[in-house]
Amino acid sequence: MFLDGLDQLDQNIIQLLMKNARMSYSEIGERVGISRVAVKMRIQALEKKGIIEEYTTIINPQKISGVVSCYFELQVSHDTLGEVIHRLERNEKITQIYRVTGENKLHIHAVTASNEELDQLIQDEMDHLPGISHMSCSIILSRIKDIKGLRL
Repeated sequence: MFLDGLDQLDQNIIQLLMKNARMSYSEIGERVGISRVAVKMRIQALEKKGIIEEYTTIINPQKISGVVSCYFELQVSHDTLGEVIHRLERNEKITQIYRVTGENKLHIHAVTASNEELDQLIQDEMDHLPGISHMSCSIILSRIKDIKGLRL
């Protein structure tokens, strides 16, 4: 489906890494039927091509006491869109920025240490963004399904 440009072996390796990025080359090799060295070479080639971008640890903010995770929807004028994006990119509390279709031009995810810090983010940053005609903020109460990256 999405990996038509890759052979079946690379697809199998990627599927294993998506389930557990800490899996050793030896274990992957055992599961796909090639040597540890061959697995390492294939993974390095996938990294070099940019197919595999990074390996990361995902933290669930809802599991940390007091942490607030939320989404902002912003309607931004075309004239100020670039400036708004630039300002949001620099803010460490903003974790994701998406340019989207529809009424809202930007979909933003933020994580703060408390409700007070979220209030401060809104007052100090979000309320002062230029060209915003509408802004909404929804606090995430629980995570039901959250898939990172491409799933096969």
